[in-house]
Amino acid sequence: MNVKLAVLLKLAAVATFVAMQALIKATDGRVPPGEVVFFRSLFAFPVIIVWLAWRRELRVGLKTDNLMGHVWRGMIGTLSMGLGFAGLTMLPLPEVTALGYAAPILVVVFAAMFLGEEVRLFRLSAVALGMVGVLIVLSPRLTTLTAGQVEAVQALGAALVLMSAIFAALAQIFIRKLVMRERAATVVFYFTLSSMLLALLTLPFGWVVPSGMDAALLVGAGTLGGIGQGLATSAYRFAPASVVAPFDYASMLLAIAIGYVIFAEVPTRTTLGGAALIVVAGIVIIWREHQLGVERDRARRAMPPQG
Repeated sequence: MNVKLAVLLKLAAVATFVAMQALIKATDGRVPPGEVVFFRSLFAFPVIIVWLAWRRELRVGLKTDNLMGHVWRGMIGTLSMGLGFAGLTMLPLPEVTALGYAAPILVVVFAAMFLGEEVRLFRLSAVALGMVGVLIVLSPRLTTLTAGQVEAVQALGAALVLMSAIFAALAQIFIRKLVMRERAATVVFYFTLSSMLLALLTLPFGWVVPSGMDAALLVGAGTLGGIGQGLATSAYRFAPASVVAPFDYASMLLAIAIGYVIFAEVPTRTTLGGAALIVVAGIVIIWREHQLGVERDRARRAMPPQG
């Protein structure tokens, strides 16, 4: 275990992903979301290949006993990316980041629904707190549905980002099932490949030839996406998830800084207040998951040997 290295890798991954979002946001909706997903996956793919080769896991990454599981995970994850990228061009970056925090909270709900995991009052209370935070962030958009065109676009953007978070949570459920029999390298490889191929299905819906600037932004976003995936996956090799995962929330500070400096976006008190509740709820859930893991380990060690 190397906690300092794990935290540094995680913070680097967070910074990389926020930078990727900023590059996509800078395209300002000039490129269709499906095309953005394709570029993001296409230029992430070489980075993933190099990363797997460096870790000597390329052959392992290609081997799978559950190809359809990866296809389903790819479909859900690709849909989440496309919706998120569409909403990203309609909303301030800090607001997109705050709504994205709903995903790990929704994972708790979906794990109970689809995996049969027991969720007791403590975690349910944290989920409820987090969803209150989501509603607070959404509240200004819910009151502008009948307002002017700009407000209506932002309301649509909020709906798209929230749907993206829902599908991201569902993707995590697929990943939980996949990693029971598949390596993390395999999951990363097949998601990058499947999202690239699935994005091609949106070609008939109006792809464009990007300008030189937009092409550069998309290439940069894809490359950063691949680097971010490698950094995030590597972080969990050096420390438990309970130590590493809370640093995801550093993305809010970075999103506020980039949003202000590059896009002249100033987060509202509503966004910050709602985000604070979501972050508290997320950290509580992570802490509780860690505690449950410790209790399960103690119970296993206390069991008498068989035979």
